Amino acid sequence: MISSSKRFSSVPQGLGCDDYLGSGKVMDKCGVCGGDNTTCRLVSGVFKHSLTKIGYHKIVEIPEGATKINVTEMLKSRNYLALRSRSGRSIINGNWAIDRPGKYEGAGTMFTYRRPNEIRSTAGESFLAEGPTNEILDVYMIFQQPNPGIHYEFTLPEKPTGPQQPNHRPEGNAVNGQGGSNHHSNTHQENYNPAGGGREPPRLPDNQVPAVQPPRRTREYNWKMAGTTECSASCGKGFRYSIFHCVSRLNQGQVSESLCDSSSKPSPQEEACNLQPCPAFWDIGEWSECSKTCGAGMQHRQVLCRQIYANRTLNVHTSRCGHLERPEITSSCQLKICSEWQIRSEWSACSVPCGLGQRSREVHCVSNVGDFVPDEECNMNLRPVDVENCDMGSCAKSWFYTEWGNRCSAECGMGVRTRGVLCLTNHISSLPLEGCGTERPPNSQVCNSGRCENRIEWFTGPWSQCSAECGPGSQQRAVVCLIKSDEGFSVMPPYECSSLDRPLSQQSCNLKACGAKWFTTDWSACSKTCEGGFRVREVRCLSDDSLPNDACDQNLRPGGREDCSPEPCTPSIDENCRDKYFNCNVVVQARLCVYDYYKTTCCASCSRGAHRQSVQRGRS
Repeated sequence: MISSSKRFSSVPQGLGCDDYLGSGKVMDKCGVCGGDNTTCRLVSGVFKHSLTKIGYHKIVEIPEGATKINVTEMLKSRNYLALRSRSGRSIINGNWAIDRPGKYEGAGTMFTYRRPNEIRSTAGESFLAEGPTNEILDVYMIFQQPNPGIHYEFTLPEKPTGPQQPNHRPEGNAVNGQGGSNHHSNTHQENYNPAGGGREPPRLPDNQVPAVQPPRRTREYNWKMAGTTECSASCGKGFRYSIFHCVSRLNQGQVSESLCDSSSKPSPQEEACNLQPCPAFWDIGEWSECSKTCGAGMQHRQVLCRQIYANRTLNVHTSRCGHLERPEITSSCQLKICSEWQIRSEWSACSVPCGLGQRSREVHCVSNVGDFVPDEECNMNLRPVDVENCDMGSCAKSWFYTEWGNRCSAECGMGVRTRGVLCLTNHISSLPLEGCGTERPPNSQVCNSGRCENRIEWFTGPWSQCSAECGPGSQQRAVVCLIKSDEGFSVMPPYECSSLDRPLSQQSCNLKACGAKWFTTDWSACSKTCEGGFRVREVRCLSDDSLPNDACDQNLRPGGREDCSPEPCTPSIDENCRDKYFNCNVVVQARLCVYDYYKTTCCASCSRGAHRQSVQRGRS
């Protein structure tokens, strides 16, 4: 916080003081008639602290007796100014309720609260008051976004620094409305009156009496109460004040006030009046910006039911405005005609002379006056295709093949050998060929590895799996008698191989000894679809006869519970669920999302708030 103070050094061109002085003097900046601007000092500064926590933050304290108060936000933002008296009374924007611009009474003066148009103006909000204040005030900022700076200034009366000589002013007699000289002792001080802004004549101590009493004149005129002013408000608590006229003591007729002693004029008495609440009314906010920069869009505004009481505008239930037609909160809008896509050229030639390639054309976003504008100003979903594939037909082709393989597929007798055959294209040189054609060169040919002798032997297949997971079981394999000749292998009856030892076609097997084992069921469904769920299954120790057993190794016991769905929950995004105002954070913090109006107007903020609460409850 930066603050400064200085003395005024020049006499302003102010208004003339009371006419009955007849001195031609003017009121200085401190409110003193004929003063020299030295009885007060200016306090000013700029609050530029960077804040992070949303809510109320104190900016400056305005002392009692302050005048010419001016607190102004240096640039428009989503923050708000707030004012609170030291006695605890909220004057402007208290208790998370944002007041409408207007006049608000507090601390013995009237504050003018201004909030410029939310759409067209860049000026920040402010409040001003003439003062003087009769108690200490605290200025706050309701922080929601980076602080643009708050400028404040006010004047304070200078405190007397020591004894002062009496001011022997010839006009002092005219003020008192009495003749003769004004005699004061040099030991008396002048008294400073901060409320009146001037100086009062010194008073003698009670135990001292002037040596010579000035002669008293019979007062021919005096002050008389003549009624009261009109009530300052027609409803919601106003005030009226007593009126005093200067009258002749002889006939009680009204005369010029200059004939009466101004120092003896009674102070006006304040009386509350018209205490009945004012009728509720719809308080209509500014329209928001159009939801679309071009074409048909929507704009919104806040409509609250309000009621005035004691110079305070309060939010009340909408039922109190039931006798009034509720203003519309949404309206269609169109800032300008949307730009459109235009095709500005024909398709280009294909990128390749044959086969599959690409071609392109110029597509631009054009405004309604014919200018090229960024693509974002047009509907990207309707953008014409500017690049596509093109087929220029088959390219020149030819058959390519490798040398024949040296290895025959048979160890003896007839077999085959192979080679690779491919149909390849050539984009560079245009070969005078009409494709590879249908006469594909062969990729295999017959080969002969020599005469084979007839041989008989047993052929065995692989062993099958054991018929039991534990304990005794059996496994089998195929055993076939084969004869190999030049024509290949032939299956023969088993007796043809009787001269050879027949391999076993079945054997016993024992993978492991059976005993008590752990059995589990399938996993249950996950308790949550996201963020910290779990699933369970039943685990039992069973013996060979499927009876419960306690001989299983507990260290090998399968888990009966495990975590699942670790990914964080992401709320579904609803394109229609959007915040329609910038101050929706205040609505969430004030817990207004329970009302349908705020739940719709601040849909996104309210949804995020509800999600965070559900996550916190789930963790607890």
